[in-house]
Amino acid sequence: MSVLVVGLSHRSAPVEVLERAAVSGPDVAKLLDEMVRAEHVSEVMMLSTCNRIEVYAVVDAFHGGLADVSAVLSRHSGMPLAELTEHVYVHYAGSAVQHLFAVSAGLDSMVVGEAQILGQLRSAYATADGSGTVGRALHELAQQALRVGKRVHASTGIDTAGASVVSEALVDAARALGGDLAGTRAVLVGAGAMGSLAAAHLRRAGAAEIVVLNRSAERAEHLAATTAGFGTPSRAGTLDALAAELAGADVMVACTGAIGTVVERSVVASAVATRGGRPLAVCDLGLPRDVDAGVAALPGVTVVDLIALQARLSTGERGTAVAQAQQLVADEAQAYLAAQRSAAVTPTVTALRRRASDVIDAELLRLDAKLPDLDDRVREEFGRSVRRVVDKLLHTPTVQIKRLAEGPDGTSYAEALRELFELDPQAPAAVAIARGGDVLAALERRSEDLR
Repeated sequence: MSVLVVGLSHRSAPVEVLERAAVSGPDVAKLLDEMVRAEHVSEVMMLSTCNRIEVYAVVDAFHGGLADVSAVLSRHSGMPLAELTEHVYVHYAGSAVQHLFAVSAGLDSMVVGEAQILGQLRSAYATADGSGTVGRALHELAQQALRVGKRVHASTGIDTAGASVVSEALVDAARALGGDLAGTRAVLVGAGAMGSLAAAHLRRAGAAEIVVLNRSAERAEHLAATTAGFGTPSRAGTLDALAAELAGADVMVACTGAIGTVVERSVVASAVATRGGRPLAVCDLGLPRDVDAGVAALPGVTVVDLIALQARLSTGERGTAVAQAQQLVADEAQAYLAAQRSAAVTPTVTALRRRASDVIDAELLRLDAKLPDLDDRVREEFGRSVRRVVDKLLHTPTVQIKRLAEGPDGTSYAEALRELFELDPQAPAAVAIARGGDVLAALERRSEDLR
Protein backbone atom coordinates (compact mmCIF):
# COMPACT_ATOMS: atom_id res chain seq x y z
CA MET A 1 0.00 0.00 0.00
CA SER A 2 1.35 3.44 -0.95
CA VAL A 3 0.22 7.06 -0.69
CA LEU A 4 -1.12 8.78 -3.79
CA VAL A 5 -1.69 12.54 -4.18
CA VAL A 6 -4.05 13.83 -6.85
CA GLY A 7 -4.49 17.59 -6.86
CA LEU A 8 -5.13 20.90 -8.53
CA SER A 9 -3.72 24.18 -7.26
CA HIS A 10 -2.86 27.72 -8.26
CA ARG A 11 0.33 26.26 -9.73
CA SER A 12 -1.39 23.84 -12.09
CA ALA A 13 -4.76 25.36 -12.93
CA PRO A 14 -6.33 28.77 -13.56
CA VAL A 15 -8.81 30.07 -11.01
CA GLU A 16 -11.71 29.30 -13.38
CA VAL A 17 -10.82 25.59 -13.26
CA LEU A 18 -10.28 25.64 -9.50
CA GLU A 19 -13.74 27.15 -9.14
CA ARG A 20 -15.32 24.26 -11.01
CA ALA A 21 -13.40 21.69 -8.99
CA ALA A 22 -13.89 23.44 -5.63
CA VAL A 23 -15.35 21.32 -2.84
CA SER A 24 -17.44 23.07 -0.18
CA GLY A 25 -17.37 21.91 3.43
CA PRO A 26 -20.56 19.81 3.38
CA ASP A 27 -19.45 17.99 0.21
CA VAL A 28 -16.05 16.89 1.52
CA ALA A 29 -17.40 14.01 3.61
CA LYS A 30 -19.54 12.84 0.70
CA LEU A 31 -16.58 12.71 -1.69
CA LEU A 32 -14.40 11.00 0.91
CA ASP A 33 -17.03 8.30 1.27
CA GLU A 34 -17.23 7.83 -2.51
CA MET A 35 -13.46 7.48 -2.80
CA VAL A 36 -12.94 5.09 0.11
CA ARG A 37 -15.61 2.80 -1.35
CA ALA A 38 -13.65 2.53 -4.59
CA GLU A 39 -11.81 -0.69 -5.39
CA HIS A 40 -8.24 0.48 -4.90
CA VAL A 41 -8.56 3.07 -2.09
CA SER A 42 -8.37 2.08 1.59
CA GLU A 43 -7.80 5.49 3.25
CA VAL A 44 -8.39 9.03 2.01
CA MET A 45 -8.16 12.66 3.11
CA MET A 46 -9.00 15.86 1.19
CA LEU A 47 -7.35 19.26 1.59
CA SER A 48 -9.59 21.96 0.11
CA THR A 49 -8.54 25.62 0.40
CA CYS A 50 -9.00 28.84 -1.56
CA ASN A 51 -6.30 27.84 -4.02
CA ARG A 52 -5.99 24.05 -3.95
CA ILE A 53 -7.96 20.82 -3.95
CA GLU A 54 -5.81 17.82 -3.05
CA VAL A 55 -6.68 14.21 -2.33
CA TYR A 56 -4.33 12.06 -0.25
CA ALA A 57 -5.20 8.38 -0.64
CA VAL A 58 -3.69 5.09 0.45
CA VAL A 59 -3.99 2.80 -2.57
CA ASP A 60 -3.02 -0.76 -3.46
CA ALA A 61 -2.09 0.13 -7.05
CA PHE A 62 -0.98 3.37 -8.68
CA HIS A 63 -3.06 3.28 -11.86
CA GLY A 64 -6.13 1.82 -10.17
CA GLY A 65 -6.00 4.37 -7.33
CA LEU A 66 -5.48 7.25 -9.75
CA ALA A 67 -8.47 6.15 -11.81
CA ASP A 68 -10.69 5.83 -8.72
CA VAL A 69 -9.82 9.25 -7.31
CA SER A 70 -9.91 11.04 -10.68
CA ALA A 71 -13.34 9.60 -11.49
CA VAL A 72 -14.82 11.08 -8.31
CA LEU A 73 -13.22 14.49 -8.91
CA SER A 74 -14.43 14.45 -12.51
CA ARG A 75 -18.03 13.69 -11.50
CA HIS A 76 -18.01 16.35 -8.80
CA SER A 77 -16.56 19.10 -11.01
CA GLY A 78 -18.63 18.21 -14.05
CA MET A 79 -15.42 18.28 -16.09
CA PRO A 80 -14.66 15.44 -18.52
CA LEU A 81 -11.75 13.36 -17.29
CA ALA A 82 -9.58 14.37 -20.23
CA GLU A 83 -10.12 18.06 -19.46
CA LEU A 84 -9.51 17.61 -15.75
CA THR A 85 -6.29 15.68 -16.40
CA GLU A 86 -4.78 18.70 -18.16
CA HIS A 87 -4.63 20.53 -14.82
CA VAL A 88 -4.06 17.70 -12.34
CA TYR A 89 -0.70 16.85 -10.76
CA VAL A 90 0.09 13.47 -9.23
CA HIS A 91 2.60 12.35 -6.60
CA TYR A 92 3.16 8.77 -5.47
CA ALA A 93 4.96 7.02 -2.61
CA GLY A 94 8.05 9.03 -1.54
CA SER A 95 7.15 11.95 -3.79
CA ALA A 96 3.71 12.13 -2.14
CA VAL A 97 5.28 12.34 1.31
CA GLN A 98 7.67 15.11 0.30
CA HIS A 99 4.84 17.04 -1.37
CA LEU A 100 2.65 16.93 1.75
CA PHE A 101 5.54 18.06 3.93
CA ALA A 102 6.21 20.96 1.52
CA VAL A 103 2.53 21.91 1.61
CA SER A 104 2.47 21.87 5.41
CA ALA A 105 5.55 24.12 5.48
CA GLY A 106 3.86 26.68 3.23
CA LEU A 107 6.37 26.08 0.42
CA ASP A 108 3.64 25.26 -2.09
CA SER A 109 1.33 28.12 -1.11
CA MET A 110 0.45 31.11 -3.27
CA VAL A 111 2.07 33.21 -0.54
CA VAL A 112 5.21 31.18 0.20
CA GLY A 113 5.59 30.54 3.91
CA GLU A 114 2.02 31.35 4.97
CA ALA A 115 1.15 29.54 8.18
CA GLN A 116 -2.60 29.30 7.61
CA ILE A 117 -2.11 26.03 5.73
CA LEU A 118 -1.30 24.25 8.99
CA GLY A 119 -4.78 24.95 10.35
CA GLN A 120 -6.32 23.92 7.04
CA LEU A 121 -4.38 20.66 7.04
CA ARG A 122 -5.40 19.98 10.63
CA SER A 123 -9.03 20.60 9.70
CA ALA A 124 -8.75 18.30 6.65
CA TYR A 125 -7.42 15.51 8.84
CA ALA A 126 -10.18 16.03 11.44
CA THR A 127 -12.86 15.88 8.73
CA ALA A 128 -11.46 12.66 7.26
CA ASP A 129 -11.01 11.14 10.69
CA GLY A 130 -14.58 12.03 11.61
CA SER A 131 -15.75 10.45 8.35
CA GLY A 132 -13.95 7.22 9.16
CA THR A 133 -11.66 7.38 6.12
CA VAL A 134 -8.35 7.69 8.00
CA GLY A 135 -6.39 4.60 8.99
CA ARG A 136 -2.97 4.09 10.46
CA ALA A 137 -1.02 5.11 7.36
CA LEU A 138 -2.71 8.49 6.83
CA HIS A 139 -2.85 9.17 10.56
CA GLU A 140 0.92 8.79 10.90
CA LEU A 141 1.61 10.75 7.73
CA ALA A 142 -0.71 13.64 8.58
CA GLN A 143 0.57 13.97 12.13
CA GLN A 144 4.17 13.97 10.94
CA ALA A 145 3.31 16.57 8.28
CA LEU A 146 1.87 18.84 10.96
CA ARG A 147 5.02 18.40 13.06
CA VAL A 148 7.23 19.18 10.06
CA GLY A 149 5.19 22.27 9.23
CA LYS A 150 5.48 23.57 12.79
CA ARG A 151 9.21 22.92 12.83
CA VAL A 152 9.77 24.73 9.53
CA HIS A 153 7.81 27.79 10.66
CA ALA A 154 9.55 27.82 14.05
CA SER A 155 13.14 27.28 12.92
CA THR A 156 13.58 28.88 9.48
CA GLY A 157 11.89 32.27 9.78
CA ILE A 158 9.99 31.56 6.58
CA ASP A 159 6.86 33.24 7.96
CA THR A 160 8.53 36.18 9.73
CA ALA A 161 6.41 38.65 7.77
CA GLY A 162 3.23 36.77 8.67
CA ALA A 163 2.05 36.96 5.06
CA SER A 164 -1.06 35.19 3.84
CA VAL A 165 -3.45 35.43 0.92
CA VAL A 166 -5.59 37.70 3.09
CA SER A 167 -2.77 40.04 4.05
CA GLU A 168 -1.52 40.26 0.47
CA ALA A 169 -5.04 41.05 -0.79
CA LEU A 170 -5.32 43.82 1.78
CA VAL A 171 -1.98 45.22 0.64
CA ASP A 172 -3.49 45.62 -2.83
CA ALA A 173 -6.67 47.06 -1.32
CA ALA A 174 -4.65 49.68 0.56
CA ARG A 175 -2.90 50.67 -2.68
CA ALA A 176 -6.28 51.12 -4.35
CA LEU A 177 -7.32 53.46 -1.54
CA GLY A 178 -4.18 55.53 -1.91
CA GLY A 179 -2.14 54.42 1.05
CA ASP A 180 -3.01 52.27 4.03
CA LEU A 181 -6.10 50.94 5.79
CA ALA A 182 -5.80 52.99 8.96
CA GLY A 183 -9.06 54.73 9.76
CA THR A 184 -11.01 52.88 7.07
CA ARG A 185 -14.43 51.32 7.48
CA ALA A 186 -14.50 47.66 6.42
CA VAL A 187 -17.30 45.26 5.55
CA LEU A 188 -16.48 41.59 5.98
CA VAL A 189 -18.70 39.10 4.14
CA GLY A 190 -18.21 35.69 5.73
CA ALA A 191 -17.47 34.70 9.33
CA GLY A 192 -15.54 31.45 8.86
CA ALA A 193 -11.84 30.78 9.33
CA MET A 194 -10.84 33.05 6.45
CA GLY A 195 -13.19 35.76 7.71
CA SER A 196 -11.61 35.57 11.17
CA LEU A 197 -8.17 35.95 9.64
CA ALA A 198 -9.34 38.92 7.58
CA ALA A 199 -10.81 40.57 10.68
CA ALA A 200 -7.50 40.14 12.50
CA HIS A 201 -5.54 41.72 9.64
CA LEU A 202 -8.00 44.61 9.32
CA ARG A 203 -7.82 45.20 13.05
CA ARG A 204 -4.01 45.23 13.03
CA ALA A 205 -4.06 47.54 10.00
CA GLY A 206 -5.96 50.11 12.06
CA ALA A 207 -9.46 49.86 10.58
CA ALA A 208 -11.81 52.26 12.35
CA GLU A 209 -14.79 49.90 12.20
CA ILE A 210 -15.48 46.36 10.97
CA VAL A 211 -18.97 45.22 10.02
CA VAL A 212 -19.38 41.42 9.82
CA LEU A 213 -22.14 40.13 7.55
CA ASN A 214 -22.97 36.46 7.30
CA ARG A 215 -25.87 34.16 6.45
CA SER A 216 -25.71 32.91 10.03
CA ALA A 217 -26.25 35.88 12.33
CA GLU A 218 -24.88 33.92 15.28
CA ARG A 219 -21.49 33.39 13.68
CA ALA A 220 -21.36 37.02 12.57
CA GLU A 221 -22.11 38.19 16.10
CA HIS A 222 -19.44 35.92 17.54
CA LEU A 223 -16.73 37.25 15.20
CA ALA A 224 -17.85 40.86 15.74
CA ALA A 225 -17.74 40.39 19.51
CA THR A 226 -14.26 38.85 19.31
CA THR A 227 -13.01 41.73 17.17
CA ALA A 228 -14.56 44.31 19.47
CA GLY A 229 -12.86 42.58 22.38
CA PHE A 230 -9.51 43.57 20.87
CA GLY A 231 -10.55 47.22 20.79
CA THR A 232 -11.84 47.69 17.24
CA PRO A 233 -15.49 48.80 17.00
CA SER A 234 -17.46 46.01 15.31
CA ARG A 235 -21.03 45.21 14.41
CA ALA A 236 -22.78 42.18 12.99
CA GLY A 237 -25.59 41.68 10.52
CA THR A 238 -26.97 39.51 7.76
CA LEU A 239 -26.32 39.71 4.03
CA ASP A 240 -29.54 41.64 3.55
CA ALA A 241 -27.75 44.70 4.95
CA LEU A 242 -24.90 44.56 2.41
CA ALA A 243 -26.02 47.43 0.13
CA ALA A 244 -26.64 49.76 3.07
CA GLU A 245 -23.31 48.94 4.72
CA LEU A 246 -21.33 49.33 1.47
CA ALA A 247 -22.66 52.87 1.05
CA GLY A 248 -20.32 54.07 3.79
CA ALA A 249 -17.51 51.49 3.53
CA ASP A 250 -13.99 51.84 2.15
CA VAL A 251 -13.12 48.17 1.74
CA MET A 252 -15.05 44.93 1.49
CA VAL A 253 -13.56 41.45 1.98
CA ALA A 254 -15.64 38.50 0.76
CA CYS A 255 -14.61 34.99 1.79
CA THR A 256 -17.62 32.78 2.42
CA GLY A 257 -16.64 29.43 0.93
CA ALA A 258 -20.09 29.19 -0.65
CA ILE A 259 -20.71 27.68 -4.08
CA GLY A 260 -22.04 30.45 -6.29
CA THR A 261 -22.16 34.26 -6.26
CA VAL A 262 -22.81 35.87 -2.89
CA VAL A 263 -22.23 39.55 -3.75
CA GLU A 264 -24.35 40.51 -6.75
CA ARG A 265 -23.42 43.36 -9.10
CA SER A 266 -26.79 45.04 -8.58
CA VAL A 267 -26.24 45.21 -4.82
CA VAL A 268 -22.83 46.85 -5.17
CA ALA A 269 -24.11 49.14 -7.94
CA SER A 270 -26.89 50.48 -5.73
CA ALA A 271 -24.33 51.27 -3.03
CA VAL A 272 -21.91 52.89 -5.50
CA ALA A 273 -24.69 55.20 -6.68
CA THR A 274 -24.86 56.76 -3.20
CA ARG A 275 -21.10 57.12 -2.61
CA GLY A 276 -20.42 60.27 -4.63
CA GLY A 277 -17.42 58.77 -6.44
CA ARG A 278 -15.55 57.65 -3.29
CA PRO A 279 -13.26 54.66 -4.07
CA LEU A 280 -14.21 51.17 -2.88
CA ALA A 281 -11.74 48.29 -2.69
CA VAL A 282 -13.27 44.82 -2.98
CA CYS A 283 -11.24 41.75 -2.01
CA ASP A 284 -12.79 38.54 -3.34
CA LEU A 285 -11.04 35.59 -1.71
CA GLY A 286 -13.72 32.99 -2.31
CA LEU A 287 -13.25 29.84 -4.36
CA PRO A 288 -15.48 29.80 -6.32
CA ARG A 289 -15.57 33.59 -6.43
CA ASP A 290 -18.03 35.26 -4.08
CA VAL A 291 -18.28 38.52 -6.05
CA ASP A 292 -20.04 38.91 -9.39
CA ALA A 293 -17.42 39.53 -12.11
CA GLY A 294 -19.38 42.58 -13.26
CA VAL A 295 -18.54 44.46 -10.05
CA ALA A 296 -15.06 45.23 -11.40
CA ALA A 297 -16.60 47.38 -14.12
CA LEU A 298 -18.41 49.69 -11.69
CA PRO A 299 -17.00 53.23 -11.39
CA GLY A 300 -14.66 53.76 -8.46
CA VAL A 301 -14.49 50.05 -7.60
CA THR A 302 -11.22 48.09 -7.58
CA VAL A 303 -11.53 44.32 -7.31
CA VAL A 304 -8.66 42.26 -5.91
CA ASP A 305 -9.28 38.56 -6.50
CA LEU A 306 -7.29 35.34 -6.57
CA ILE A 307 -6.48 35.80 -10.26
CA ALA A 308 -4.84 39.16 -9.60
CA LEU A 309 -2.99 37.80 -6.58
CA GLN A 310 -1.82 34.76 -8.53
CA ALA A 311 -0.37 37.01 -11.23
CA ARG A 312 1.41 39.29 -8.76
CA LEU A 313 2.75 36.67 -6.37
CA SER A 314 3.98 34.24 -9.02
CA THR A 315 7.11 36.38 -9.45
CA GLY A 316 7.95 36.56 -5.73
CA GLU A 317 11.59 36.02 -4.67
CA ARG A 318 12.64 32.92 -2.73
CA GLY A 319 15.17 33.87 -0.10
CA THR A 320 17.50 32.10 2.31
CA ALA A 321 14.68 31.15 4.67
CA VAL A 322 12.86 29.36 1.86
CA ALA A 323 16.02 27.46 0.88
CA GLN A 324 16.46 26.38 4.50
CA ALA A 325 12.84 25.28 4.65
CA GLN A 326 13.20 23.26 1.46
CA GLN A 327 16.25 21.45 2.82
CA LEU A 328 14.51 20.74 6.11
CA VAL A 329 11.48 19.34 4.29
CA ALA A 330 13.71 17.12 2.13
CA ASP A 331 15.57 15.82 5.20
CA GLU A 332 12.35 15.17 7.09
CA ALA A 333 10.83 13.33 4.14
CA GLN A 334 13.86 11.08 3.79
CA ALA A 335 13.91 10.35 7.51
CA TYR A 336 10.19 9.54 7.50
CA LEU A 337 10.49 7.22 4.50
CA ALA A 338 13.51 5.47 6.03
CA ALA A 339 11.59 4.90 9.26
CA GLN A 340 8.61 3.56 7.31
CA ARG A 341 10.80 1.14 5.37
CA SER A 342 12.48 0.00 8.57
CA ALA A 343 9.11 -0.54 10.26
CA ALA A 344 7.87 -2.49 7.24
CA VAL A 345 10.64 -5.09 7.67
CA THR A 346 9.85 -5.72 11.36
CA PRO A 347 7.18 -8.39 10.68
CA THR A 348 9.71 -10.27 8.54
CA VAL A 349 12.33 -10.16 11.31
CA THR A 350 9.71 -11.29 13.82
CA ALA A 351 8.71 -14.17 11.56
CA LEU A 352 12.35 -15.22 11.16
CA ARG A 353 12.95 -15.32 14.89
CA ARG A 354 9.67 -17.12 15.46
CA ARG A 355 10.66 -19.69 12.84
CA ALA A 356 14.00 -20.26 14.58
CA SER A 357 12.33 -20.52 18.00
CA ASP A 358 9.81 -23.07 16.74
CA VAL A 359 12.53 -25.16 15.13
CA ILE A 360 14.52 -25.18 18.38
CA ASP A 361 11.44 -26.15 20.39
CA ALA A 362 10.72 -29.01 17.99
CA GLU A 363 14.28 -30.34 18.20
CA LEU A 364 14.32 -30.15 22.00
CA LEU A 365 11.07 -32.09 22.10
CA ARG A 366 12.61 -34.69 19.79
CA LEU A 367 15.61 -34.86 22.10
CA ASP A 368 13.33 -35.45 25.10
CA ALA A 369 11.63 -38.28 23.24
CA LYS A 370 14.92 -39.95 22.30
CA LEU A 371 16.69 -39.40 25.64
CA PRO A 372 13.98 -39.33 28.31
CA ASP A 373 16.49 -40.12 31.05
CA LEU A 374 18.79 -37.21 30.20
CA ASP A 375 19.82 -35.25 33.29
CA ASP A 376 17.70 -32.08 33.71
CA ARG A 377 20.75 -29.86 34.14
CA VAL A 378 22.30 -31.20 30.96
CA ARG A 379 18.99 -30.74 29.10
CA GLU A 380 18.69 -27.12 30.29
CA GLU A 381 22.30 -26.29 29.45
CA PHE A 382 21.96 -27.90 26.04
CA GLY A 383 18.81 -25.86 25.38
CA ARG A 384 20.53 -22.62 26.39
CA SER A 385 23.52 -23.45 24.21
CA VAL A 386 21.34 -24.11 21.17
CA ARG A 387 19.45 -20.86 21.65
CA ARG A 388 22.69 -18.90 22.04
CA VAL A 389 24.07 -20.35 18.85
CA VAL A 390 20.88 -19.56 16.95
CA ASP A 391 20.75 -16.02 18.36
CA LYS A 392 24.32 -15.42 17.25
CA LEU A 393 23.63 -16.80 13.79
CA LEU A 394 20.57 -14.59 13.41
CA HIS A 395 22.01 -11.45 14.98
CA THR A 396 23.95 -10.19 11.96
CA PRO A 397 21.22 -10.93 9.38
CA THR A 398 18.53 -9.21 11.45
CA VAL A 399 20.66 -6.16 12.23
CA GLN A 400 21.72 -5.85 8.61
CA ILE A 401 18.23 -6.25 7.22
CA LYS A 402 16.97 -3.44 9.46
CA ARG A 403 19.83 -1.19 8.38
CA LEU A 404 19.44 -2.01 4.71
CA ALA A 405 15.67 -1.52 4.94
CA GLU A 406 16.22 2.19 5.57
CA GLY A 407 17.60 2.61 2.07
CA PRO A 408 15.61 3.10 -1.15
CA ASP A 409 15.79 -0.63 -1.97
CA GLY A 410 14.96 -1.76 1.55
CA THR A 411 11.86 -3.73 0.63
CA SER A 412 13.82 -5.96 -1.77
CA TYR A 413 16.06 -7.16 1.07
CA ALA A 414 13.06 -8.04 3.17
CA GLU A 415 11.56 -9.93 0.24
CA ALA A 416 14.82 -11.87 -0.20
CA LEU A 417 14.77 -12.84 3.46
CA ARG A 418 11.19 -14.04 3.19
CA GLU A 419 12.03 -16.11 0.13
CA LEU A 420 15.13 -17.70 1.69
CA PHE A 421 13.36 -18.75 4.87
CA GLU A 422 9.86 -19.24 3.40
CA LEU A 423 8.43 -16.70 5.86
CA ASP A 424 4.95 -15.26 6.11
CA PRO A 425 5.42 -11.85 7.83
CA GLN A 426 1.65 -11.36 8.06
CA ALA A 427 1.28 -14.45 10.24
CA PRO A 428 4.60 -14.98 12.05
CA ALA A 429 3.09 -17.57 14.36
CA ALA A 430 1.93 -19.77 11.49
CA VAL A 431 5.32 -21.19 10.55
CA ALA A 432 6.05 -24.74 9.62
CA ILE A 433 8.23 -26.63 12.08
CA ALA A 434 11.22 -28.24 10.41
CA ARG A 435 11.24 -31.98 10.77
CA GLY A 436 14.32 -34.22 10.86
CA GLY A 437 17.93 -33.31 10.18
CA ASP A 438 20.23 -31.35 12.40
CA VAL A 439 18.75 -27.97 13.35
CA LEU A 440 22.11 -26.28 13.76
CA ALA A 441 23.32 -27.49 10.40
CA ALA A 442 20.12 -26.23 8.74
CA LEU A 443 20.44 -22.79 10.30
CA GLU A 444 24.11 -22.61 9.42
CA ARG A 445 23.32 -23.40 5.77
CA ARG A 446 20.62 -20.71 5.65
CA SER A 447 22.90 -18.23 7.37
CA GLU A 448 25.53 -18.91 4.70
CA ASP A 449 22.84 -18.23 2.06
CA LEU A 450 22.33 -14.75 3.46
CA ARG A 451 25.99 -13.80 3.17
